[in-house]
Amino acid sequence: MNDQGRSRSAIYQFETWEPLLRLLRAENAERLAAPGGRVLGRITRSSWSVPLKQMYNDGVRRVHDILVRDGIGAVTFVMEMETTGHTRLHLLVPSEAVELGIGFNPGALVLVEGALPEPWRRLPEPTPEAVPAPSADPALVERTVRGRLPDAVGATEAEIAAAELRLGIALPEELKALYRVTADWGGDYEASSRHSQAVRCELFDLATLYVAEAVTRECPWEHAAMEAVETRPSAAVQGLAGSPGWIAFGDNGGGDRLAVDLTPGPHGHLGQVILISHEENIGARLVADSLTDLLMDRLAAESADVEAQAPAAKSFAYDEESLGRAVHPGLEVLALNIRGGRPVGLAPLMGLPRLRSLVAHPGALADPTEIAGLTRLEYLGMGSREWGDVLDADAVPEGLLAVAVTGPFDEDPLAVAGLANELLALWGRPRITQSVVEGYLGPEGQAGAPTDK
Repeated sequence: MNDQGRSRSAIYQFETWEPLLRLLRAENAERLAAPGGRVLGRITRSSWSVPLKQMYNDGVRRVHDILVRDGIGAVTFVMEMETTGHTRLHLLVPSEAVELGIGFNPGALVLVEGALPEPWRRLPEPTPEAVPAPSADPALVERTVRGRLPDAVGATEAEIAAAELRLGIALPEELKALYRVTADWGGDYEASSRHSQAVRCELFDLATLYVAEAVTRECPWEHAAMEAVETRPSAAVQGLAGSPGWIAFGDNGGGDRLAVDLTPGPHGHLGQVILISHEENIGARLVADSLTDLLMDRLAAESADVEAQAPAAKSFAYDEESLGRAVHPGLEVLALNIRGGRPVGLAPLMGLPRLRSLVAHPGALADPTEIAGLTRLEYLGMGSREWGDVLDADAVPEGLLAVAVTGPFDEDPLAVAGLANELLALWGRPRITQSVVEGYLGPEGQAGAPTDK
């Protein structure tokens, strides 16, 4: 829905909110009656956070259904009420440039359309010397699976070729051998369970098979930007967010993907099986040296890491001393969280060739305007006060791709939205829509028209 369509949405009508507002008044009367008293909440198409004992109710459902119908991702609201029953409702609707955050404030603001964090742009290092594991045996794969599933229906060569055309990549021989035996296992739960046991995973059909490139691993900017790709010389798997050589073919039953790896690490094998965890933002774990090994239950052992530790590409500092220890030419990501100590200066970071992401929690910086000297940053998170200082001094680094306003859970969402909109405006990006609707919660409720800011 475009901006004009959004403004016509019933989400901006007082009557839409009235049932929920009545519930909020009933359970939050003391808070609303206090000087400056407010009630805050947020409703999205998949979740809701409202200060009620029963969070999901008819009032929330009514707002939620309109969000779904009108294609609006989320709405944050701030409720104010006078003793007369006159009620003012501030609504914040994020644009496509604004990610959802934790609590009531926005997440990352994406300043460049379509921009991805550096780890999500990183391609695998070439490993031309990589070869399949000695255990890789397509014929054994076919015999083993056929013995376990004698009635299975396999794919034709034409169907396999069509899948390769769709993916834009040739399937390794072991995977083709597997699909030649079994590619259609429809049926009840018991049949699916028997099939998964036979092939050691919940196998995707050919239409569901996909290349696990980085863009398929969804992760909010504010988390993805704080990751770093690190692949040690002894690694079997490259520490990527995703790869054009990772062919996801199954699930382990717990939401983790199994993939055949055609871009292995320095000590890996072509066609090894890896696990892409849904609980981790980056990297993958070696499961078996080949698909044959997976089917024969010859799983890879956990490698003992005796390699000398290289300086970390991402680090955390809590005072001036730990900041000094974190600094080195390979530093890419830094989080500063000075708790109760003296704020630090940014001089040690000047000129670092690879520093691209910095999060400075509120109160961490002695002089936030020093940020202007970090010209290689692509992601920057700071508190509201720090952003205010930087904006006032016209010291926002020009090369940023995304930013975040970090702060406490209970920070005023209206003030944060105003600050976020200043940042979005610098890049000409669509802003957070700020509206006010007014009405009365007395027995003769009256609806007010929205006021857009």
